[in-house]
Amino acid sequence: MTALSAPVRIHGTLHALQVPIPYPMKTVTVLVDTGGPVTLIDTALDTPEARGAIEDGLAALGLHWPDVERVIITHHHPDHYGLAGLLEERSGATVQMLDVEIGRGERYWHRWEEWLPGHVKHLADHGLPPELLESLERDSRRTRDRVHPASRVRPLREGQSVPLAGGEWEVLWLPGHADGHLGLWNEAERLLIAGDAILPRISPNVGLYAYTRPDPLGDYLQTLGKLEALNPCRAVVGHHGPVMEGVQARARELRSHHHERLDFVQAEATRKARTAYELSLVMFPRDLNVAGRRFALAETLAHAEHLRLLGALARTWQGGAWVYHA
Repeated sequence: MTALSAPVRIHGTLHALQVPIPYPMKTVTVLVDTGGPVTLIDTALDTPEARGAIEDGLAALGLHWPDVERVIITHHHPDHYGLAGLLEERSGATVQMLDVEIGRGERYWHRWEEWLPGHVKHLADHGLPPELLESLERDSRRTRDRVHPASRVRPLREGQSVPLAGGEWEVLWLPGHADGHLGLWNEAERLLIAGDAILPRISPNVGLYAYTRPDPLGDYLQTLGKLEALNPCRAVVGHHGPVMEGVQARARELRSHHHERLDFVQAEATRKARTAYELSLVMFPRDLNVAGRRFALAETLAHAEHLRLLGALARTWQGGAWVYHA
Protein backbone atom coordinates (compact mmCIF):
# COMPACT_ATOMS: atom_id res chain seq x y z
CA MET A 1 0.00 0.00 0.00
CA THR A 2 1.39 3.40 -0.95
CA ALA A 3 0.35 6.90 0.02
CA LEU A 4 -1.98 8.57 -2.47
CA SER A 5 0.58 11.31 -2.95
CA ALA A 6 4.05 12.22 -1.80
CA PRO A 7 4.36 14.37 1.34
CA VAL A 8 3.68 18.04 0.57
CA ARG A 9 5.81 20.57 2.42
CA ILE A 10 3.60 23.16 4.11
CA HIS A 11 6.04 25.24 6.13
CA GLY A 12 9.49 24.52 7.48
CA THR A 13 9.54 20.93 8.74
CA LEU A 14 5.73 20.59 8.47
CA HIS A 15 4.45 18.26 5.74
CA ALA A 16 0.99 17.04 4.69
CA LEU A 17 -0.07 13.53 3.72
CA GLN A 18 -3.33 12.75 1.95
CA VAL A 19 -4.52 9.52 3.58
CA PRO A 20 -7.37 7.41 2.15
CA ILE A 21 -10.66 7.10 4.06
CA PRO A 22 -13.79 5.16 2.98
CA TYR A 23 -15.99 8.27 3.02
CA PRO A 24 -17.16 10.60 0.21
CA MET A 25 -14.26 13.01 0.90
CA LYS A 26 -11.91 10.14 -0.08
CA THR A 27 -8.89 11.47 1.87
CA VAL A 28 -8.03 13.19 5.12
CA THR A 29 -5.03 15.41 5.74
CA VAL A 30 -2.48 14.08 8.22
CA LEU A 31 0.31 16.52 9.08
CA VAL A 32 3.83 15.42 9.99
CA ASP A 33 6.35 17.72 11.64
CA THR A 34 9.78 16.16 11.22
CA GLY A 35 11.40 18.63 13.61
CA GLY A 36 11.58 18.06 17.34
CA PRO A 37 9.37 16.75 18.75
CA VAL A 38 8.30 14.63 15.76
CA THR A 39 4.57 15.27 15.61
CA LEU A 40 1.50 14.00 13.79
CA ILE A 41 -1.56 16.22 13.60
CA ASP A 42 -4.59 13.98 13.09
CA THR A 43 -4.27 10.29 12.29
CA ALA A 44 -7.04 9.09 9.91
CA LEU A 45 -9.11 5.95 10.55
CA ASP A 46 -7.73 2.70 11.86
CA THR A 47 -7.85 0.82 8.53
CA PRO A 48 -5.13 -1.13 6.72
CA GLU A 49 -5.20 1.43 3.89
CA ALA A 50 -4.67 4.38 6.23
CA ARG A 51 -1.97 2.59 8.23
CA GLY A 52 -0.14 1.76 5.02
CA ALA A 53 -0.41 5.30 3.66
CA ILE A 54 0.89 6.86 6.87
CA GLU A 55 3.69 4.32 7.10
CA ASP A 56 4.76 5.11 3.53
CA GLY A 57 4.45 8.85 4.15
CA LEU A 58 6.61 8.62 7.25
CA ALA A 59 9.18 6.54 5.39
CA ALA A 60 9.36 9.14 2.63
CA LEU A 61 10.30 11.64 5.33
CA GLY A 62 12.91 9.30 6.84
CA LEU A 63 10.69 8.30 9.77
CA HIS A 64 8.94 5.24 11.18
CA TRP A 65 6.17 4.71 13.73
CA PRO A 66 8.51 4.63 16.78
CA ASP A 67 9.91 8.06 15.85
CA VAL A 68 6.61 9.84 16.53
CA GLU A 69 6.80 11.68 19.85
CA ARG A 70 3.57 13.68 19.87
CA VAL A 71 0.11 13.42 18.34
CA ILE A 72 -2.22 16.42 18.26
CA ILE A 73 -5.87 15.75 17.36
CA THR A 74 -8.00 18.55 15.92
CA HIS A 75 -11.24 16.78 16.90
CA HIS A 76 -12.60 13.40 17.90
CA HIS A 77 -14.29 12.37 14.64
CA PRO A 78 -13.13 8.92 13.55
CA ASP A 79 -11.33 10.00 10.38
CA HIS A 80 -9.14 12.31 12.48
CA TYR A 81 -8.72 10.32 15.70
CA GLY A 82 -8.92 6.67 14.63
CA LEU A 83 -5.24 5.71 14.78
CA ALA A 84 -4.27 7.76 17.84
CA GLY A 85 -4.18 4.76 20.17
CA LEU A 86 -2.08 2.71 17.76
CA LEU A 87 0.47 5.52 17.52
CA GLU A 88 0.52 5.74 21.30
CA GLU A 89 1.22 2.01 21.54
CA ARG A 90 3.84 1.83 18.79
CA SER A 91 5.84 4.89 19.74
CA GLY A 92 4.88 5.94 23.25
CA ALA A 93 3.77 9.26 21.73
CA THR A 94 1.93 11.80 23.85
CA VAL A 95 -1.62 12.30 22.51
CA GLN A 96 -3.11 15.77 22.96
CA MET A 97 -6.54 17.29 22.33
CA LEU A 98 -8.34 20.44 23.38
CA ASP A 99 -9.60 20.06 26.94
CA VAL A 100 -13.20 20.65 25.85
CA GLU A 101 -12.98 17.74 23.40
CA ILE A 102 -11.55 15.31 25.92
CA GLY A 103 -14.53 15.73 28.22
CA ARG A 104 -17.09 15.14 25.49
CA GLY A 105 -16.05 13.78 22.11
CA GLU A 106 -13.04 11.69 23.10
CA ARG A 107 -14.95 10.24 26.01
CA TYR A 108 -17.59 9.05 23.55
CA TRP A 109 -15.26 6.37 22.14
CA HIS A 110 -14.64 4.92 25.61
CA ARG A 111 -18.33 4.95 26.61
CA TRP A 112 -19.80 4.11 23.22
CA GLU A 113 -21.87 1.10 24.39
CA GLU A 114 -23.27 3.09 27.30
CA TRP A 115 -24.11 6.14 25.20
CA LEU A 116 -25.59 4.36 22.15
CA PRO A 117 -29.16 4.06 23.57
CA GLY A 118 -29.23 7.80 24.20
CA HIS A 119 -28.02 8.44 20.65
CA VAL A 120 -30.81 6.25 19.25
CA LYS A 121 -33.44 7.91 21.43
CA HIS A 122 -32.24 11.38 20.43
CA LEU A 123 -32.72 10.66 16.73
CA ALA A 124 -36.06 8.91 17.31
CA ASP A 125 -37.30 11.84 19.41
CA HIS A 126 -36.70 14.09 16.42
CA GLY A 127 -38.61 11.93 13.98
CA LEU A 128 -36.12 9.52 12.42
CA PRO A 129 -38.31 6.59 11.33
CA PRO A 130 -37.70 3.06 12.66
CA GLU A 131 -36.41 1.73 9.34
CA LEU A 132 -33.57 4.29 9.46
CA LEU A 133 -32.84 3.50 13.11
CA GLU A 134 -32.51 -0.25 12.52
CA SER A 135 -29.04 -0.05 10.99
CA LEU A 136 -27.74 2.62 13.39
CA GLU A 137 -26.13 0.23 15.86
CA ARG A 138 -24.51 -1.83 13.08
CA ASP A 139 -23.16 1.27 11.33
CA SER A 140 -22.00 2.76 14.62
CA ARG A 141 -20.24 -0.46 15.55
CA ARG A 142 -18.43 -0.54 12.20
CA THR A 143 -17.19 2.98 12.85
CA ARG A 144 -16.24 2.16 16.43
CA ASP A 145 -14.16 -0.77 15.16
CA ARG A 146 -12.12 1.72 13.11
CA VAL A 147 -11.26 3.88 16.11
CA HIS A 148 -8.35 2.92 18.36
CA PRO A 149 -8.63 5.48 21.16
CA ALA A 150 -5.63 6.50 23.20
CA SER A 151 -5.35 5.25 26.76
CA ARG A 152 -4.35 8.69 27.97
CA VAL A 153 -5.01 12.05 26.36
CA ARG A 154 -3.37 15.19 27.65
CA PRO A 155 -5.23 18.50 27.44
CA LEU A 156 -4.38 21.55 25.42
CA ARG A 157 -6.11 24.79 26.35
CA GLU A 158 -7.32 27.71 24.30
CA GLY A 159 -4.64 30.41 24.14
CA GLN A 160 -1.82 28.00 24.97
CA SER A 161 1.37 28.22 22.89
CA VAL A 162 2.57 25.05 21.15
CA PRO A 163 6.03 24.63 19.56
CA LEU A 164 5.69 23.30 16.03
CA ALA A 165 7.79 23.47 12.85
CA GLY A 166 10.32 25.78 14.42
CA GLY A 167 7.79 28.34 15.60
CA GLU A 168 5.14 29.01 18.20
CA TRP A 169 1.49 28.31 17.41
CA GLU A 170 -1.52 29.49 19.40
CA VAL A 171 -4.17 26.92 20.34
CA LEU A 172 -7.61 28.03 19.12
CA TRP A 173 -11.04 26.72 20.08
CA LEU A 174 -13.14 26.48 16.89
CA PRO A 175 -16.40 24.76 17.93
CA GLY A 176 -19.35 23.86 15.72
CA HIS A 177 -18.30 20.91 13.59
CA ALA A 178 -17.19 19.36 16.88
CA ASP A 179 -17.61 20.77 20.38
CA GLY A 180 -13.90 20.88 21.11
CA HIS A 181 -12.49 21.44 17.64
CA LEU A 182 -8.91 22.65 17.90
CA GLY A 183 -7.03 24.94 15.54
CA LEU A 184 -3.38 26.03 15.55
CA TRP A 185 -2.47 29.57 14.51
CA ASN A 186 0.95 30.82 13.44
CA GLU A 187 0.67 34.60 13.62
CA ALA A 188 4.07 35.24 12.04
CA GLU A 189 3.20 33.22 8.93
CA ARG A 190 -0.55 33.93 9.08
CA LEU A 191 -0.95 30.18 8.70
CA LEU A 192 -3.84 28.24 10.25
CA ILE A 193 -4.11 24.52 10.85
CA ALA A 194 -7.90 24.37 10.55
CA GLY A 195 -8.90 20.71 10.52
CA ASP A 196 -12.56 20.63 9.49
CA ALA A 197 -13.45 24.05 10.92
CA ILE A 198 -13.49 25.38 7.36
CA LEU A 199 -13.35 23.50 4.06
CA PRO A 200 -13.01 24.74 0.48
CA ARG A 201 -15.55 22.64 -1.43
CA ILE A 202 -18.10 21.47 1.10
CA SER A 203 -19.76 22.89 4.17
CA PRO A 204 -18.51 21.17 7.33
CA ASN A 205 -21.34 19.18 8.89
CA VAL A 206 -22.76 21.03 11.90
CA GLY A 207 -25.07 18.58 13.61
CA LEU A 208 -26.83 18.38 16.96
CA TYR A 209 -26.30 15.00 18.61
CA ALA A 210 -27.20 13.50 21.96
CA TYR A 211 -23.81 14.27 23.52
CA THR A 212 -23.03 17.66 21.93
CA ARG A 213 -23.34 21.21 23.18
CA PRO A 214 -26.91 22.56 22.87
CA ASP A 215 -26.31 25.05 20.05
CA PRO A 216 -23.61 23.82 17.66
CA LEU A 217 -24.76 26.15 14.89
CA GLY A 218 -24.49 29.16 17.19
CA ASP A 219 -21.01 27.93 18.09
CA TYR A 220 -20.10 27.57 14.44
CA LEU A 221 -21.32 31.03 13.47
CA GLN A 222 -19.00 32.42 16.15
CA THR A 223 -16.15 30.29 14.79
CA LEU A 224 -16.72 31.69 11.32
CA GLY A 225 -16.51 35.20 12.78
CA LYS A 226 -13.22 34.27 14.47
CA LEU A 227 -11.80 32.89 11.21
CA GLU A 228 -12.93 35.97 9.32
CA ALA A 229 -11.18 38.22 11.84
CA LEU A 230 -7.97 36.16 11.73
CA ASN A 231 -7.94 36.32 7.92
CA PRO A 232 -5.21 33.70 7.39
CA CYS A 233 -3.14 33.82 4.23
CA ARG A 234 -3.38 30.04 4.11
CA ALA A 235 -5.19 27.30 6.00
CA VAL A 236 -4.35 23.60 6.15
CA VAL A 237 -7.69 21.79 5.91
CA GLY A 238 -8.84 18.28 6.69
CA HIS A 239 -10.35 17.50 3.29
CA HIS A 240 -10.11 18.76 -0.29
CA GLY A 241 -6.75 20.35 0.51
CA PRO A 242 -4.24 20.16 1.95
CA VAL A 243 -4.08 23.96 1.69
CA MET A 244 -6.71 26.57 0.91
CA GLU A 245 -6.52 30.31 0.47
CA GLY A 246 -9.33 32.85 0.69
CA VAL A 247 -10.35 31.79 4.19
CA GLN A 248 -12.00 35.10 5.03
CA ALA A 249 -14.18 35.04 1.91
CA ARG A 250 -15.05 31.38 2.49
CA ALA A 251 -16.06 32.12 6.10
CA ARG A 252 -18.41 34.85 4.86
CA GLU A 253 -19.80 32.49 2.23
CA LEU A 254 -20.48 29.79 4.83
CA ARG A 255 -22.13 32.27 7.19
CA SER A 256 -24.44 33.39 4.37
CA HIS A 257 -25.16 29.75 3.54
CA HIS A 258 -26.24 28.97 7.11
CA HIS A 259 -28.36 32.12 7.40
CA GLU A 260 -30.15 31.11 4.19
CA ARG A 261 -30.82 27.69 5.71
CA LEU A 262 -32.09 29.29 8.92
CA ASP A 263 -34.52 31.41 6.89
CA PHE A 264 -35.61 28.30 5.01
CA VAL A 265 -36.20 26.21 8.14
CA GLN A 266 -38.10 29.03 9.82
CA ALA A 267 -40.34 29.54 6.78
CA GLU A 268 -41.02 25.80 6.43
CA ALA A 269 -41.82 25.30 10.12
CA THR A 270 -44.04 28.39 10.07
CA ARG A 271 -45.91 27.09 7.04
CA LYS A 272 -46.46 23.66 8.57
CA ALA A 273 -45.45 22.19 11.95
CA ARG A 274 -42.95 19.40 11.40
CA THR A 275 -40.34 17.26 13.08
CA ALA A 276 -36.68 17.95 12.35
CA TYR A 277 -36.63 14.78 10.24
CA GLU A 278 -39.55 16.03 8.14
CA LEU A 279 -37.82 19.39 7.78
CA SER A 280 -34.63 17.59 6.70
CA LEU A 281 -36.50 15.99 3.80
CA VAL A 282 -37.24 19.43 2.35
CA MET A 283 -33.87 20.96 3.25
CA PHE A 284 -31.99 17.97 1.76
CA PRO A 285 -34.40 16.67 -0.91
CA ARG A 286 -31.81 14.70 -2.91
CA ASP A 287 -31.39 10.96 -2.53
CA LEU A 288 -29.16 10.13 0.43
CA ASN A 289 -28.06 6.81 1.85
CA VAL A 290 -29.09 5.89 5.38
CA ALA A 291 -26.01 7.42 7.00
CA GLY A 292 -26.38 10.55 4.89
CA ARG A 293 -29.99 10.94 5.93
CA ARG A 294 -29.00 10.75 9.60
CA PHE A 295 -26.39 13.47 9.03
CA ALA A 296 -29.06 15.54 7.29
CA LEU A 297 -31.36 15.18 10.29
CA ALA A 298 -28.60 16.23 12.72
CA GLU A 299 -27.76 19.30 10.62
CA THR A 300 -31.41 20.31 10.18
CA LEU A 301 -31.92 19.86 13.91
CA ALA A 302 -28.96 22.16 14.64
CA HIS A 303 -30.68 24.88 12.59
CA ALA A 304 -34.11 24.30 14.14
CA GLU A 305 -32.71 24.36 17.68
CA HIS A 306 -30.73 27.51 16.98
CA LEU A 307 -33.98 29.17 15.90
CA ARG A 308 -35.76 27.85 18.98
CA LEU A 309 -33.08 29.18 21.30
CA LEU A 310 -33.40 32.57 19.59
CA GLY A 311 -37.17 32.49 20.15
CA ALA A 312 -37.95 32.34 16.42
CA LEU A 313 -39.49 28.84 16.64
CA ALA A 314 -41.14 26.73 19.32
CA ARG A 315 -41.35 22.98 19.70
CA THR A 316 -44.07 20.75 21.08
CA TRP A 317 -44.09 17.03 21.90
CA GLN A 318 -46.64 15.41 19.59
CA GLY A 319 -47.14 11.80 18.62
CA GLY A 320 -43.90 10.60 20.18
CA ALA A 321 -41.59 13.25 18.68
CA TRP A 322 -40.69 16.94 18.90
CA VAL A 323 -42.50 19.11 16.37
CA TYR A 324 -41.17 22.57 15.43
CA HIS A 325 -43.62 25.40 14.71
CA ALA A 326 -43.95 29.16 14.84
